[in-house]
Amino acid sequence: MDWQKLFSMQRELDERIIVEHQLTGTYFLERLLALQVEVGELANETRCFKYWSLKPPAERSVILEEYVDGIHFILSIGLSLGLETTIPNKRFVNKQNETSMVKQFLVVNRCISSLIMDNSSNAYEELFTEYLTLGKMLGFHEADIQTAYFEKNKINHMRQDEGY
Repeated sequence: MDWQKLFSMQRELDERIIVEHQLTGTYFLERLLALQVEVGELANETRCFKYWSLKPPAERSVILEEYVDGIHFILSIGLSLGLETTIPNKRFVNKQNETSMVKQFLVVNRCISSLIMDNSSNAYEELFTEYLTLGKMLGFHEADIQTAYFEKNKINHMRQDEGY
């Protein structure tokens, strides 16, 4: 995975939004909340917590797009913290057999909440790593994620063109 390319693309999108919307400040808490919302939308598409329902999960492509929305905000949060050189710890991404998908969603949300009080590189790396672990549990490979990120980044730029 070429994380530096993804960080660069995210920086370009973030800077465009800042200029075109005449924003000031970091919008750090807004980014954290946006990430929590995206994680909730992702969980909703997987339906992993809906023990009361027999309806199957959404199509893989829908789940991947929701997952990549989270990647956008994780990269954006890293940029706002000056941590664009932070790369997730691959040793821990392989722990997906140790936990359930529901628990992993909760772990990711805990990591997001932890960043509110602890803006350290360690806390950010933990979030990044746990989110990639979730992606692996969902069956996504690095190539899937990177390709979907490129596609969604184009869509996000088109949305800005259209006054989203």
